[in-house]
Amino acid sequence: MSEQVGRRVSESRTILSHFMMPGDANPLGNVHGGIIMKLADEAGGIAASRHSRRNTVTVAVDSMSFLKPIYVGTLVTFEARLTYVGRTSMEVEVRVEAENLLTGEKTHTNTAYLVYVALDEHSKPTPVPPLILETDEEKQLAEEARERQRIRLKMAKRLAQREAAQ
Repeated sequence: MSEQVGRRVSESRTILSHFMMPGDANPLGNVHGGIIMKLADEAGGIAASRHSRRNTVTVAVDSMSFLKPIYVGTLVTFEARLTYVGRTSMEVEVRVEAENLLTGEKTHTNTAYLVYVALDEHSKPTPVPPLILETDEEKQLAEEARERQRIRLKMAKRLAQREAAQ
């Protein structure tokens, strides 16, 4: 296989916005966490496909902490950017922000880290281009992502050992 040309973080950056409606919420007007998770996964998947120029599948959601509630009538923006690229996998950070359109007030409500694998035409994992890190912030995020990946692989190994022992 020939060497793949790297891609910059900015080339796959994705912004997805969604206006929250009553069908997205519980009777109190709080948007369901599952709606936020779905849209974060959608934004992350788009960023991963933009980077790899392949179909991708979600293989892990490292974390999603709900820092603040999101209400009906709020515009929610999901900003996705790659933080790490392995051989076939990509970590994407998705930052979630709620905006009150009447006041202009914006609130950071969530940050999630999701991992995707690129698939070839036979739905098998396939190599992805390297990630070109241009800023100090991108380099710092990549270092943190490498540590999360190390932990993910360690946990996967433990789970596999437990499954084999049963």
